[in-house]
Amino acid sequence: MLLLTPSAFHDYELIDCGDFQKLERFGSYILIRPEPQAIWSPKLKTNEWEKKAHARFVPKSSSSGNWQKLKPIPDRWNISYQNNEGLTFTCRLALTSFKHTGIFPEQAVNWDYIYHSVNQLKKAETSPPRVLNLFAYTGASSLAARAAGAEVTHLDSVRQVVTWANENMELSKLDNIRWMIEDAMKFVQREQKRGKKYHGIILDPPAYGHGTDGRKWKLEEMINEMTRMVFSLLEPNHFLLMNTYSLGFSSLIIENLFSNYSQHKFETGEIFLQSTTGFKLPLGVFGRTLSIMQ
Repeated sequence: MLLLTPSAFHDYELIDCGDFQKLERFGSYILIRPEPQAIWSPKLKTNEWEKKAHARFVPKSSSSGNWQKLKPIPDRWNISYQNNEGLTFTCRLALTSFKHTGIFPEQAVNWDYIYHSVNQLKKAETSPPRVLNLFAYTGASSLAARAAGAEVTHLDSVRQVVTWANENMELSKLDNIRWMIEDAMKFVQREQKRGKKYHGIILDPPAYGHGTDGRKWKLEEMINEMTRMVFSLLEPNHFLLMNTYSLGFSSLIIENLFSNYSQHKFETGEIFLQSTTGFKLPLGVFGRTLSIMQ
């Protein structure tokens, strides 16, 4: 099992975490947000957090809340990501009512993997690799694939986040991503019937969610069928990346799912963010496979 953390995300910093919160820097601005995994006590004192922070998220329910501004901070701003292989893109961030900012910084390890995988596939294929990004949110993974030269289909069931992803594409000076507002399970079922194949598939499913028609998604009940179907959509030269964030969801579950459906070697592990104060904050498990046949 691998333990991975971003190493080159200069526009992001996890400063401290604990007491079910995290203190983070996004570009020039520092936020306090809820974090259910941070069950320990923070290293910095409360007044140090508040002295540093520009805004704090105050929950009203399990899914929404308000931002308390402690210092001047815009409602929207941009940050950039750049790695040592040449990947670079820009994303707009925002203070949303559901505590997210529009980017999950721990996913930088997956952006690097996607960019590297597409570049490897380009060496083995005569045409641009086709990549499908499911549950694609505001599109950082889509940007990584497109920046490497893939033909990208980006799918999410929420129109507003697809619009946000399109804005991120334009900010990054990229183009020609195919946008789909659709239920992921229904789309994959149709692609399977059509005999459609992809060189890369990315999926980062939520623990709970709803499709465009209100159809419920529950990770534990539907991930086995989704895994089976996406493996059937892969070309011989391919990569597949699955990432999940759900409390108590083990990487051994992904290992067992992949062992059922993958004919190739794969690796699984856990993603975490390293805080400046020394904590390792777990933020999801992943499985990934890369098969290139020369």
